[in-house]
Amino acid sequence: MNKKEKIIIIGGVAAGPKAAARITRLNNDAEVIVIEKGEFLSYAGCGLPYYVSGVVKEQAELMSTPIGVVRDPAFFEKVKNVKVLNNTLATEIDVKNKTVGICKADEKSPSEWLKYDKLILCTGATPVVPPIKGIEKNNIFTLHGVEDAEGVKSKISGEKAMDCVIVGGGLIGVEMTEALVERGCRVTIIERLPHILSFLDDEMARQVELHMEAKGVKVMTNTTVTAFTGEDSVTGVETDNGCVSAEIVIMAIGVRPRVELAKNIGLEIGTLGGIVVDEKMCTSIPDIYAAGDCVENINIITGKSCYAPLGSTANKHGRVAASNICGLNDKFNGVLGSAICKVFDFNVGRTGLSEDEALKAGYEVETVLSPSPDKAHFMPDAKLIMLKMVVDKANRCLLGLQAVGPGSCDKKIDIAAMALTAKMTIDQLAEVDLCYAPPFSPAMDNIITASNIVRNKLDGLMNGITPAEVNKWREEKRDFTLLDVRSKGEYDEKHIEGSLHIPLGALRTKVDEIPKDKPVVAFCKISLRGYEAALILKSAGFKDISVMDGGIVMWSFN
Repeated sequence: MNKKEKIIIIGGVAAGPKAAARITRLNNDAEVIVIEKGEFLSYAGCGLPYYVSGVVKEQAELMSTPIGVVRDPAFFEKVKNVKVLNNTLATEIDVKNKTVGICKADEKSPSEWLKYDKLILCTGATPVVPPIKGIEKNNIFTLHGVEDAEGVKSKISGEKAMDCVIVGGGLIGVEMTEALVERGCRVTIIERLPHILSFLDDEMARQVELHMEAKGVKVMTNTTVTAFTGEDSVTGVETDNGCVSAEIVIMAIGVRPRVELAKNIGLEIGTLGGIVVDEKMCTSIPDIYAAGDCVENINIITGKSCYAPLGSTANKHGRVAASNICGLNDKFNGVLGSAICKVFDFNVGRTGLSEDEALKAGYEVETVLSPSPDKAHFMPDAKLIMLKMVVDKANRCLLGLQAVGPGSCDKKIDIAAMALTAKMTIDQLAEVDLCYAPPFSPAMDNIITASNIVRNKLDGLMNGITPAEVNKWREEKRDFTLLDVRSKGEYDEKHIEGSLHIPLGALRTKVDEIPKDKPVVAFCKISLRGYEAALILKSAGFKDISVMDGGIVMWSFN
């Protein structure tokens, strides 16, 4: 690249600052200008719920370096050799003359035109705010910036417990639920889809919902908001399932790419509303790049367009765009949809495709539900993780992994993400040489155990059935035996109505008590003993035997 080239970056939150810093590291003589419409730069948007809850004490921590230096315009100029124009709007782009028109944030028409050789659009996303009756009332917020967080925080800072309604059960909505409960609020979360956290499959999301309800949160799914009531300020939320009292409402139903500037100059826009870029982050117009939440991505597994507005992805975009501007050959190959969040003392993560997504994409899948401790069971701090693994039957390749529970699941999701990127088969994953010591994992790591269960299914050694399928059989009043092989103490503590209880140790002597002329579904706590019971019954001549995936731990029905 020409050492004197001028690079303008529109957007100063995630992708923009990353690109700017990378460019000046590669070429300190480049003239780099970042234009940001807001006041705050390079802040951690994903940290906003934790600022509201009080876990993050000071606003400045969200926009500071690891050693506590605030990333303000002076920091960028002195440390990064980048000029930042915050509180400044980029209103127009003149492609022919390669200039950007700017003005102060409270103005509309350009008051100055800046020349560029290369331009990077990092315009981000904007919250979805549907035209619901009463949406303009006071105390209805989004959570898309530091100013939004300050607004919410100011309303819940008193001693009075407040009624808070969160509209939307995605990542931000769920994380804000915990933040508000931590501040003493009574929280209702409203989601129009059948379950919250739509990137999870139903049985996994249901575990999270049950946990939230145990923490005092009211979860309303399959529910649509129709209006907000009150005079000047909101006092209630009307839905197709009744009215909910509300002193504060947070709209968290998602974001859409901010692409007005891109549309105005004729950049190609994708089917999902984001800017179309190639693997080098180049747009359809030469010398213009785009990065961050304003662009569409490619799903690594399906090869199809997807929208993945995440800070981690935006930072990778910014680095790739900058590298290519500086003459390197860098590529961004796509995303897996990896995501993780904390829900009270539950951890929730996923990567790759859910079962529902895989089926819609045309895959024939095998799945497994596998709950187990996150470390050796005898360790006093061992905690449960519930895994769901999705595998392509045709080639035995991993398609996705989901994890929920109080145990540590980030490592499991990251292992799966690496396996997905490498297009590993389930057989290869089962043989990976992972670390083992009791304080860190079981001897057979959770993900290896899940892989082996899938292998048993694919190899015809085990016939699995999900708790949801078992519950459907019950509702249809099908004639089958639901065999509980846990101990008496476990059974007395919790059991499924109508199940036949025979502890595993007594099964060989009591096998004649089980009818052979109808299906048998065996289970235990996590269904390891259920699998052993199925093998015993098979050797005794039973033909139609299944194991309930995940055991009673994964049972979420009455």
